[in-house]
Amino acid sequence: MTEYALVGVWSRSSHAAETLLSGGGATVDYREFIQVTQREGGIGGDLAERAARATLVTLAERLSPGQARDLLEQLPAEMKPWLYTERAAEGFDIDEFLRRVAEREGVDVETAERHAHAVFFALGQAVSRDEIADVADELPQDFEPLVAEAQCRFFDVMPAEDFLAKVAERAGLDADEARRATEAVLEALAERIAGGEVDDLIPRLPLALHGPLRRGRATSGGAARRMSLDRFVDRIAELAGVDPLEAREYARAVFATLREAVRDEEYFDVTVQLPPDYHVLLPEP
Repeated sequence: MTEYALVGVWSRSSHAAETLLSGGGATVDYREFIQVTQREGGIGGDLAERAARATLVTLAERLSPGQARDLLEQLPAEMKPWLYTERAAEGFDIDEFLRRVAEREGVDVETAERHAHAVFFALGQAVSRDEIADVADELPQDFEPLVAEAQCRFFDVMPAEDFLAKVAERAGLDADEARRATEAVLEALAERIAGGEVDDLIPRLPLALHGPLRRGRATSGGAARRMSLDRFVDRIAELAGVDPLEAREYARAVFATLREAVRDEEYFDVTVQLPPDYHVLLPEP
């Protein structure tokens, strides 16, 4: 029997285990969960299933037995054995988490990270907000980018197509240019503001825009980088492959759209970290 058949010490004759593993309570079925993982991760069906299994088995190793059981009760029956455990939680960090996922999937760590984000997004579609909060309480701060994916459903998120269309209209760009502009501004912004604020921003934007935010956060190490206005604009220009004048227009279009896309409190929390001279890039109140 492989580790994917169960997690922890479990006997098929155990009445408690049989009750947990056969119970209902799922709001999505197995096929829907895998389809969400497939779509959000941009991966094939077989690989999406392997990614889901590897991620949830590893998550079970990081959670207490009680929390793992609470979580599995809300998931499809086919997935319950992946989370069932009677072992105490192991205290590993996000790097070890991704290393284990990669090993189980048979992929490199960078690929495993992308897949894990997609699985956590699917997890957020499948279980309750309170359950995601309980999971988050047991995970350290460095898991926050994954937790943020699971929280997306609980916010009124502007679709990526709408966000990019608004940027395109404001800056007079075509679709490809609008995506490049948006990604460059968000990545530079994530380098400029605190990592915790980036983590708060991620679930309020569509999944397609999470990548540049995560890259910027990784570049800064989660510590806000001090940048003059000119350096910030130059960074956008460097990322987008345009001149600084164009980069300024990109920033204005993206910030205006960002204000529409997130609630006022979150927009304030982001922009309050920027020095006063950045206000020339921000929309009028």
